[in-house]
Amino acid sequence: MSDHAPLSDARQKLLRKYLRGTFAQPARELAIPRRPTQGPIPLSYPQEQVWLHAQLAPNFPLYNEADTIHHSGPLDIAALECAFNEILRRHEAWRTSFPTMDGVPVQKVCSELKVSLPVTDLREVARDGREAEAVRLATEDATEPLSLTDVPLFRVRLIRLGDEEYRLYLVLHHIIFDGVAIYSVFLPELAALYAAFSAGKPSPLPDPEVQYPDYAAWQRQSPEPDFARHLEYWRQQLLPELPALELPTDRSRPPVQTFRGSMYPFALSRELTSSLKAMSKNAGVTLFQALLAAFAALLARYCGENTFAIGSVTSGRDRPQTRALLGYFLNTVVLRADLCGNPSFTQLMRRMRDVTLGALEHDCVPFSSLIHDFSPSRDLSRNPLFEVAFSLEPPMPDVAPEWRLTQMDVDTGATKYDLHLELDERSEGVLARFHFSTDLFNRETIARMTVHWIRLVEAAVANPELCISDLPLITDCEHRKILEWNATKVEYPRQKSVHQLFEEQVEKTPEGVAVEFDNSSLTYGELNRRANQLAHYLRHLGVKADDRVAVCMERGFEMIIALLAALKAGGAYVPLDPAYPPERLRYMLEDSEPVAVLTQGDLLGLLAKASPRVPLFDLKHGSSLWRDHPESNPDGQSLGLNAQHLAYLIYTSGSTGDPKGVMVSHQNVVSSTFARTLRYGEFGRFLLVSPIWFDSSVAGIFGTLTNAGTLLIAT
Repeated sequence: MSDHAPLSDARQKLLRKYLRGTFAQPARELAIPRRPTQGPIPLSYPQEQVWLHAQLAPNFPLYNEADTIHHSGPLDIAALECAFNEILRRHEAWRTSFPTMDGVPVQKVCSELKVSLPVTDLREVARDGREAEAVRLATEDATEPLSLTDVPLFRVRLIRLGDEEYRLYLVLHHIIFDGVAIYSVFLPELAALYAAFSAGKPSPLPDPEVQYPDYAAWQRQSPEPDFARHLEYWRQQLLPELPALELPTDRSRPPVQTFRGSMYPFALSRELTSSLKAMSKNAGVTLFQALLAAFAALLARYCGENTFAIGSVTSGRDRPQTRALLGYFLNTVVLRADLCGNPSFTQLMRRMRDVTLGALEHDCVPFSSLIHDFSPSRDLSRNPLFEVAFSLEPPMPDVAPEWRLTQMDVDTGATKYDLHLELDERSEGVLARFHFSTDLFNRETIARMTVHWIRLVEAAVANPELCISDLPLITDCEHRKILEWNATKVEYPRQKSVHQLFEEQVEKTPEGVAVEFDNSSLTYGELNRRANQLAHYLRHLGVKADDRVAVCMERGFEMIIALLAALKAGGAYVPLDPAYPPERLRYMLEDSEPVAVLTQGDLLGLLAKASPRVPLFDLKHGSSLWRDHPESNPDGQSLGLNAQHLAYLIYTSGSTGDPKGVMVSHQNVVSSTFARTLRYGEFGRFLLVSPIWFDSSVAGIFGTLTNAGTLLIAT
């Protein structure tokens, strides 16, 4: 669909019915019947998905959900307890456990359940420590797993912080409730029942027409009409398979998800929220869709992906009878974020609007079916189909002002995804929290991500026509820090060759020890003179700039002399391992086309077979050939030698095929040598362990010999 295409009448109607946070489907008129009185009660499709997922983390609070109800003013605790127990009587969902029959989970409803409301009075605790102590006690409850086979699947605790200040802490297993249930059913019912009971009046609420187990049984027996068409929509959304979203993490991903997590709360101000609403209205989208677009933009900027999946949920309450029920109705959906073409933020909002409305129209397909059809190979290190999730809670119910609900107070220590952004619109703005995997992220990283997201939202509100790539993320302080980190410009002799730097060092310390090997040593002057004689000889043979000179030798003084001589002659050395198989040596010699091979007597036969047409020179026994050549430095200018000419050609391991020759210029060697010296300091005495056919040897050799150090050749 075009970014500017008008919505159809049906979609406009659907958009008007869209609730914040979860998607609210248009009501369907077909009534849900009461379930049969006999036989096991099946799980609903959403419950089944929760049950299956929970089996991946037994004895872990993966699906513990913590809610806090704040109450200010006088409180009749007995009336509150009666109100809570009346809710238990009214709703079978909160009296249900989930045993298995023949390996299949079923619902088992407890006919009667009453709880005594435990009360903890913290008024004896210092006032500035009461809140922390209340959260500590609630966190103990929230982090203790709930057994699916036992009733009740919740814990409740009332804590008194002051004479007229109370917290009702709830921990519930997600399989028996959802956000709509807690906001739109539980809290309004609790407030209404408490008001009646505290005034000595009976319950003002009619009993629900049906119960959650009725819905589950009906759902299993009522296949969705035109299911194939709905499934085809998801096929088009999810195939070909979307790439995994690789967020930059602080640690490597473990092979199996542990679900260990934490929560980072924050908020969008009232002013920013008001501006977001105005922008959303102008763009023809909901607040949910605008915030989702901002989240998608953040992920795209962090990961560099243009197309990826974000998980969310629909309310699942498309029958009027379900709207007043406690229970778990949510269906997980996968939203395809499309940022191809670097759209403006307005365009992205409209794309996300179309995607969310499409998901809403086709949400009758259970998430378990999407996994089965579109993610058959299970990767235990990741959630199937998506790694990040986004949700916006339903609006606060219209209840007496002394009641307030929040999900920010208590951290259960668990997360289902790598990252989950949950938002909650309130009169004071948008309250938000990132749930994140502590296996992957540090808290400081999420704090920084939060700052980046808020900055992106502010920029999008200020100018929604900005392209996604132009929306600022980092703060001014971070920008300055990056500039400081990158202020690495250093003056160095970028136009000199590496052997020139060695020659300059010889002028400074001619009597300094340059190389030690097998209880002997060479001074800088001695090493330079011997390398010069060989270099003049190579030039006499016709070696010129960029010609390759192979070096195949055992460790010793001659090995270093050969490297320097090849460079001083204007050539590039090609280091070869004498232990290579003959076929490998032959390949490298044919590929590099050297004009000469510098070696030693016991290797002459091997190399003659590998490359019979290339001249071989024995440095240990053939020095008489160049002994009479000058000891002075060869004139590089006469060859037109500069820093862009080759210094060496080195071969890869060939693990993926034939070895590949990598050409490295003098400027590269000089740059890397100076960079290492600045980072690690000058090399005083350096033990050369790496063989010369490993690239790591270059830093050791030239970092030492251009800085007055001593190169120790390991035997």
